[in-house]
Amino acid sequence: MEDIKQLREKTGAGMVDCKKAMEESGGDIEKAVEILRKKGIAKAAKRSEREAGEGVIMVDLNAQGNEGYILEMNSETDFVARNEKFLGLTKAVFDLIKDRKPDNLEELFNFNLENGTVKENLDNLSGTIGEKLGIKRFAIITGATVAAYSHAGGRIGVLLSLNKTGENELAKDIAMQVAAASPSYVERGQVPPEEIEKEKEIYRASLVKGGKPEPIIDKIIVGKLDKYFGETCLLNQEYIKDDKKKVKDILGDIKVERFLRYSL
Repeated sequence: MEDIKQLREKTGAGMVDCKKAMEESGGDIEKAVEILRKKGIAKAAKRSEREAGEGVIMVDLNAQGNEGYILEMNSETDFVARNEKFLGLTKAVFDLIKDRKPDNLEELFNFNLENGTVKENLDNLSGTIGEKLGIKRFAIITGATVAAYSHAGGRIGVLLSLNKTGENELAKDIAMQVAAASPSYVERGQVPPEEIEKEKEIYRASLVKGGKPEPIIDKIIVGKLDKYFGETCLLNQEYIKDDKKKVKDILGDIKVERFLRYSL
């Protein structure tokens, strides 16, 4: 029942359809999503679908604005996510990341704070509060201009780098775009060919089921793929501050080198 509920949340399909799809997929939720989409029952599930869990996401920049930091620290409940001790430990860990720049989580866990390692502090606070706490992920990115943007009280965090210096305002605007529109890629050339083929297969199955004539199916698929790229690729998205323009129109000859979007 829990899997069926999760499938309903992902697809918006009805309980009976979700139950049948789960049976047909042998209990595989992702396959069940595909089955429902092929039947024309479900909407496309976004790659960046929100993940379960509470906590906080912190973002920041260095003084030069060419290096950005992001950290996701998790708790089981929103109540604990607002706890002063939890937020204090999160900030202490975040300061370590900014100062010592660990390569991975294992290295970060072994760094020392005032009362033992990061891992020990996390375990001790977990025992005190009575909830499982964890550090899910962190990252550091560099670039000519880097923007850091936090949204929804630390539930969404974005880092974004541009290839030109002095473009702080533009970088911040595009980071806001990433937070609001949740792209998966910078441009359509980054979309894996197998992902495009999978989308085509789903569109075709749905159109055939809907009785569309074969000669026009390919044309419809081209249109659907354009819409898909317009949702998943940052440069092809409608700009949130002016929907008559695409993000690529706003950027001109400036390039987005990379972005990261964390969400709770």
